[in-house]
Amino acid sequence: MKSKKDFLYGVLVGVLGVVLFSSKAVMVKLAYNYQADAISLLLLRMLFSFPFYLAILYNYRNTKTDITIVKKDYLWIIFFGFVGYYLASYFDFVGLTYIKASLERIILFLYPTLVILLNKIFFKQPITRIQALAIILTYLGVVITFWDEVAISGASSYLGGFFILLSAITYASYLVGSGWLIPKFGVIKFTSYAMLVSCFCVFIHYLIISNVNLFSFSWQVYVYGFLIALFATVIPSFLVSTSIKMISSSNFAIVAGIGPISTIILAAIFLNETLTLLQFFGALVVILGILLVSIKKSK
Repeated sequence: MKSKKDFLYGVLVGVLGVVLFSSKAVMVKLAYNYQADAISLLLLRMLFSFPFYLAILYNYRNTKTDITIVKKDYLWIIFFGFVGYYLASYFDFVGLTYIKASLERIILFLYPTLVILLNKIFFKQPITRIQALAIILTYLGVVITFWDEVAISGASSYLGGFFILLSAITYASYLVGSGWLIPKFGVIKFTSYAMLVSCFCVFIHYLIISNVNLFSFSWQVYVYGFLIALFATVIPSFLVSTSIKMISSSNFAIVAGIGPISTIILAAIFLNETLTLLQFFGALVVILGILLVSIKKSK
């Protein structure tokens, strides 16, 4: 049983991880100003991240948990590494070429309610009335925000929104799986394994599909690639895994509701993005839905 102090620490660690992850959308949009494409930027993110994860995994290679690991567990790590940080990241980067960073974060943060739904489907965790109401509110808020953006930006917002929704679904799947596998491998080894799998997936994707010269960009793109790797990938990936271990994937998904707020603030500061009154109302509805579950949990 977690103490109240441990739970609060896990929440604070989760909040810091979410805020750092949220900065990714802003830095990606800034890099797009220098003619970077989605797959090249994703490749730079993983290239710069790769040595960090490799060094950390080597350093912790002999650490073990009390839970026996079977071969099938490694196959699950490969699967969740592919889904959680390769597919989710790719869909996110592509979606950001069509819509604003602040809107991206609002749609992406449907994943807290998706985590609750997936836990219900695969682990038979009951959904309370409060959680059901929260799910309805969050989806209603996204619909309000998204439809107003379509009216402003045009039909391309549909495509961007679709990719971000796919990102939310795949990331939610990763969170549910990580909540199950982290106790077996430990936070450091699980995160490193999953991220290294994701790195290899991106490398293969780039070699097969992309015909862009990776060395043709301006220096700003490489700087943003490094910043995304360190501050919006490596550091928050360990913070998120630690938080999930301490408070569970469902509770972390609720804490992640801070994400849209932090992205809206960062996008306003660095991208001069603004939300319309209707979009702001939609964002508040999303946040209200997540806070509703959060307050219930804390009680």
